[in-house]
Amino acid sequence: MSRLWLLRSGLSFPAAPQYSHNSFRHVGELMAENSNALLERLQSQRPQISLARPTAARMWLVSLCAFMAVIQSSLTDSFSSLLVAAAALAAAVLTELLILYKGGRVSALLDGSAVASALILTLLLPNRISPLYAAAGAVFAMAVIKHSFGGLGSNWLNPAAGAWLFIRFSWPVSFKAALEGSPLSLLAESLSRGLTVPQGSPMGILKIDAAFAAASPLDGIIRTFFNNTVFSFAGAELPGGYIDLFNSRLPGIIADRGVLALLLGTIIIIASRVNRSWIPAVYLAVFAFLVRFAGALPYGGDRWNGDIFFALCSGGTLAAAFLLTADPATGAKSNGGIVLAAAAGGAIAFFSRYYGAEAYGAIFAVVFVNALLPLVRFFENRKLYEKRKAPQKVRYS
Repeated sequence: MSRLWLLRSGLSFPAAPQYSHNSFRHVGELMAENSNALLERLQSQRPQISLARPTAARMWLVSLCAFMAVIQSSLTDSFSSLLVAAAALAAAVLTELLILYKGGRVSALLDGSAVASALILTLLLPNRISPLYAAAGAVFAMAVIKHSFGGLGSNWLNPAAGAWLFIRFSWPVSFKAALEGSPLSLLAESLSRGLTVPQGSPMGILKIDAAFAAASPLDGIIRTFFNNTVFSFAGAELPGGYIDLFNSRLPGIIADRGVLALLLGTIIIIASRVNRSWIPAVYLAVFAFLVRFAGALPYGGDRWNGDIFFALCSGGTLAAAFLLTADPATGAKSNGGIVLAAAAGGAIAFFSRYYGAEAYGAIFAVVFVNALLPLVRFFENRKLYEKRKAPQKVRYS
């Protein structure tokens, strides 16, 4: 309606609201209280990790990378590795489905965490182990390690590493039998007989065994190419057998039999920013430094002569660095805590493997560091993220 119509009809205009100085002061105090409450709430929250991809995307990418290594291993063992993976996958998915169904959260199964844990567990297991053990380990990983602590993100121990530990100590005889004839098993037997070489090279010791007397034809072709081109300029020569480490046909854990595919998978992980790439870099840098410095001593060599190449391509080192140590769910939250945990993991992995008579010390190192996680997070929350005093309220006169 128009102003002229209101005047003719004798109606009055609605009174304009009156604002006093007290009203403005009251509004200002409310705004200050709300801002103070918001700031206090933000300061009191626990630290969070910011990653480039959501959880589901990260889990499915990790699953893809792990499955690539399983496929490579399966091509040279009549698909035994694939059977182990299938048993672990079926047991993990079914167990998590039953747990989530009881809690009314079946849609959470789509985050891919059960699949990722099952495939990572598969990488840590021998390719000749019974699939029943893999299934039992997957059930333990989902029901005990993951969901008994509240589900994804609440567990302090990596499910795959915990399940590997469960299988290792529940069926030690079967686990050891499945690794008979593997490079690290043969190496341990040679050391137990007092066999050493002046160069301190584990590959030199393995070549004394009949299984390593001659490298594969593919190893010879690739090695000759690099020795005639790249290494010739440096006056170096790549010994036989190292190329075979990328495509091992001998028994062993699946991660060591699928090194080439696992390396390609780590490139995908780094390029996709699934995890922070500097975490495995710290782990591998500490591990490689210690191997170079003192890794030849147990094999009869001198300091600064350790075989880094063999150390990285065996013992589950790459899987531990890129898939276990870099897992944000079972890691520290602050950058300082993450660096310390990764460095400690690399150091423990070295001493366990070279001086602790444990060929798969890299996996034990992850379990040990995870065991300290609750203590690390307590100090992080206490010292780095404790609630700070909120600023004084704004006063209006």
